[in-house]
Amino acid sequence: MYRHFFKPLADRLIAFIGFILLFPIFAIVFMALFLANRGAPFFFQARPGLGGEIFHIIKFRTMNNRRDDSGNLLPDAIRLTAVGRFVRKTSLDEIPQLLNVMAGQMSLVGPRPLLVEYLPLYSSEQARRHEVRPGITGWAQVNGRNAIAWKEKFELDVWYVDNQSFLLDLKILFFTVLKVFRSEGISAAGSATMEKFEGNA
Repeated sequence: MYRHFFKPLADRLIAFIGFILLFPIFAIVFMALFLANRGAPFFFQARPGLGGEIFHIIKFRTMNNRRDDSGNLLPDAIRLTAVGRFVRKTSLDEIPQLLNVMAGQMSLVGPRPLLVEYLPLYSSEQARRHEVRPGITGWAQVNGRNAIAWKEKFELDVWYVDNQSFLLDLKILFFTVLKVFRSEGISAAGSATMEKFEGNA
């Protein structure tokens, strides 16, 4: 009942209210990134959602598109702008995903939606993370975020799938707020983002 009825309704209602309350911050960040990224404040990317169905996630763009002499994108840590660093540190880049939640593509709490290219790399157990809607935050995020290894991250995701409940979601939301204020686990060691998943070999 909770997973299939109450949670989707609560997600959309809370996301709508949250977006209205956060709109002044949304507008300020939008303008700052519009200027910092030469008119491109948003980042859109295809991600797998519930059942592996593809949707486009929307986030604030924290990195520019600077490339080397060969046309390859520079490392994430170099492309991260000053404004983007602050937005990422405070998790303000996640605010636009409230629109994904209102559209029914995401949940407030669930496994984070990863890259489409990872789909064929998952084991059958790891692929179970797609049995629920992806979330803005999740069990793996409050237990290390980008600072933990992929194997552990997937184990935490699947644990959440098997143990999803109203009280667990409240617990995750509470610890997410603490993580944001403490700026914990935002990046993997030595990188601005999580290292790419290369499979289980």
